[in-house]
Amino acid sequence: MDVSNLLASHAAKFQSITVEKETPLDVDAGFLTVTDLNPIDEESHSSNLEEYLQSTARDGIQALITALYALPTQPSPDGPLAQLPPPTTHLPRAKPLPKAKPPTKWERFAAAKGIQKKQREKKTWDEEKQEWVNRWGREGKNKEKEEQWIHEVKANADVDFDPVQAARSARKARVAKNERQKLQNIARSQAAREERDERKTEIERTLASSRTSTASMGKFDKKLEGDKKMRGIKRKFDPTEASAEQEKHASLAVLSKLDSDAKRSRKEKGGDDVLNVRKAIRAVSRGNGGVALGREAGRASARGKRGSKRGGKR
Repeated sequence: MDVSNLLASHAAKFQSITVEKETPLDVDAGFLTVTDLNPIDEESHSSNLEEYLQSTARDGIQALITALYALPTQPSPDGPLAQLPPPTTHLPRAKPLPKAKPPTKWERFAAAKGIQKKQREKKTWDEEKQEWVNRWGREGKNKEKEEQWIHEVKANADVDFDPVQAARSARKARVAKNERQKLQNIARSQAAREERDERKTEIERTLASSRTSTASMGKFDKKLEGDKKMRGIKRKFDPTEASAEQEKHASLAVLSKLDSDAKRSRKEKGGDDVLNVRKAIRAVSRGNGGVALGREAGRASARGKRGSKRGGKR
């Protein structure tokens, strides 16, 4: 029985897993991307756009799957897993490169003297023990004088002199000195950064003042390449159309403000008139009030009448 026709018809239903094009597809398995650099077939593109796009997408997916199946796999509880290779496509940075930190005092000294920085290893060779020991930390080489079983003491040392405590104090003093120098370097770099930011702000303020010093407030001035747009205060306007309730509240707010201003002005003046009458009476009567001032005026007028009568009798 000849089944070649059946096999041929069955194979025709499925496309080949090998993608052959004039320009090979650029497959980046690290990013799971495929780049097709072949020119667009204008005839197929214009005749049936949907079929052309599906065919192009199918070729790219087939090339990517073929590349993934070619990767080495390792077993796992969820099935075989493939380790993706490092990406080959170089992507641009999302943010600019960080600015270089200002050099510390020691870095400036080392650059002036030509001192090269060397990375010190954590282990060092101990000649007495004939083994590698830690340079710092537990059982470190820096604690050798503190942990040795015999110490050399000067002849003029005090009776209560403790060489172990002296060695420990010297080591802690060195640690404190290094920490103090570290904090000084941080403070120095922070001060330099603040000074730079303050200078930048001052320059921007001066530039903004110079821009608005012309008659047109800098509107028609020639702008240089890279100049930033000046930031101004945005004026906020109420909408031209508003509901009756909003207009009512706005009118009442204006009236209440005018009423409060009038009350405040009357309170400052002491009355409705420009002259504060009560304050003037209190000042003239020396605090006795208007009644006492009237009595004193009546007495003065009575004395004047008596004097005039005595002068007439003479």
